[in-house]
Amino acid sequence: SKLISLGQLEMTWRSRVHFNPLLVRVLHKSRLRYYGKPEKKMDMPYQAYFEVADGSGMMSMVLWNSLCPEWYNSIKVGTVLLLDQYAIKTSYPFKTQPTPGDSQMKRFATIEISLNVRDPPTQIRIVPEEMVKPEWGLPEVKYRFITRSELDDLPNNHSCDVIGLVTFVGRAERARKREHGEDFWLYRWAHAIDGTSDQPFILELFATSQPHVFEHIHPMTYLVCTQMRVVRDLTQNPSSTIYLTTSNESQIFITGWHKGQPYTKDTKVKNFIQWTKTQNEDDQMKKTVIGGYYPFPRPPNNFLKY
Repeated sequence: SKLISLGQLEMTWRSRVHFNPLLVRVLHKSRLRYYGKPEKKMDMPYQAYFEVADGSGMMSMVLWNSLCPEWYNSIKVGTVLLLDQYAIKTSYPFKTQPTPGDSQMKRFATIEISLNVRDPPTQIRIVPEEMVKPEWGLPEVKYRFITRSELDDLPNNHSCDVIGLVTFVGRAERARKREHGEDFWLYRWAHAIDGTSDQPFILELFATSQPHVFEHIHPMTYLVCTQMRVVRDLTQNPSSTIYLTTSNESQIFITGWHKGQPYTKDTKVKNFIQWTKTQNEDDQMKKTVIGGYYPFPRPPNNFLKY
């Protein structure tokens, strides 16, 4: 069929009524958002953002309402989609923006692709990876993996991906989203080592839309976290309070979920796997901890400083 590129779409969308099919690869995936309110009667008030790309650049794609339970888990980072009968809307200006792995990629930020059950009823097809042809010119998924030894030099809010061997995982804790609200964020702390430093990655992992992974992080698992943000407290000793926190587009993977993921081709991931083969499992097991209360960043030693 006659395809249209994202670049052509951005230039001509105002003058079109019907849009040709799109062939794109998913580069980023946000957590699922529930926007239901008691006074609004909606069956499935869900929404999820994806960043999709073809040879011309990258654009946001929004999955709405009942399409979310049907498609959210099937559409992964790296999935190739053929889209037909989609709608085009001007972009929502306050949405979070993931940091692309390829800094040269053009971003089309004025419009977004909207996928709905009706008006018009979108047709979504997943193209199996073995059927994807090089001549389609779809970009590969690229990552920004860092090692623990590189972390201390990174600025606050820098975006990166990490892989490590879990040595500590805390219990799940809750924090209020708003001071007097009834909604909570669920999160847990974890430590992971990669052999490049004496210090572990300190990870603040909020529950993403992957409960099957979040609940099963345990010591000695290989943990991959993508689209993490660097947090450093610049008021105190910056190196002692540096940690990584999840963003809206973070994906978390543990042993058992790595097979077939695009990051398995990354050099730093391969280096980490080589390092783990040199480690004695029993020695590492003795250093692992699970559960308990983990106050971080640590309070000062005396009350005057506090």
